Amino acid sequence: MDIEKHLIITGSSEISWKDAIVRTISEASKSIDYLSNVKIIEQRAKIDGNKISEYFVDLDLTFLIDINRKDDR
Repeated sequence: MDIEKHLIITGSSEISWKDAIVRTISEASKSIDYLSNVKIIEQRAKIDGNKISEYFVDLDLTFLIDINRKDDR
């Protein structure tokens, strides 16, 4: 039986929304094991003058709970 947990996180990029998504998943995977799915909840951007200066994404990351993990506490 798989048990999933969801985590809502926000990431950003000065390049694009796609880059923000890729970077955010990459950074999250450094501290969260068993990432399995992502849902893009929202995309927004900061505008300076007449152009976009920063892209933001809110992501719903899904990861699997390791039911065999030993608790060392």
